[in-house]
Amino acid sequence: METLLNHKKFARRLQKVMNDHQLSAAAFAEKLEVGRATISHLMSGRNKPSLDFVMKVTSTFETVDLDWLIYGEINPKKKPHSTPQTDEKLYENHLKNEVSKNEENFKNISTNSSKVKRVILLMSDGTFESYDV
Repeated sequence: METLLNHKKFARRLQKVMNDHQLSAAAFAEKLEVGRATISHLMSGRNKPSLDFVMKVTSTFETVDLDWLIYGEINPKKKPHSTPQTDEKLYENHLKNEVSKNEENFKNISTNSSKVKRVILLMSDGTFESYDV
C-alpha cells in the first residue's frame, strides 16, 4: 500500500467513479453536495481531498471501496461492500440503460413494413422482462 496519496492516481480513480456512474463533474459535485470548484481542484491536483470528501464519496457510492479510492487497492481482508439488493438494483439500472440504448435500433428494424411492438428478455433463471417500444 502506498503511504502517501498520489494526487494524479486519486484523480484517475475519481474520474472512474464519475464514468462508472455516468456523471459529469458538475453532476458529481451536486450529488456529493460539494462545490464544482472542489471537483475541479481535486481533478487538477491543486488540492488534496479532505477526509470529509472521501467519506462522502464512499457513503454516496456504496460500491466504491475506501482503500481503492485512497490507495488504488482493495483490502483483501475486507469483503466487498455490496448486498444482493444493491447488486439487483445495479443490474436493473444496467438493463434499463442497455434497453434504452438499443431502443432506437429496435424502432428502425422493420420487415414488410412491420415494426417492433414489444421486446421480451428471457433471463437464465426463468424470469422475463417485457418492454413496449
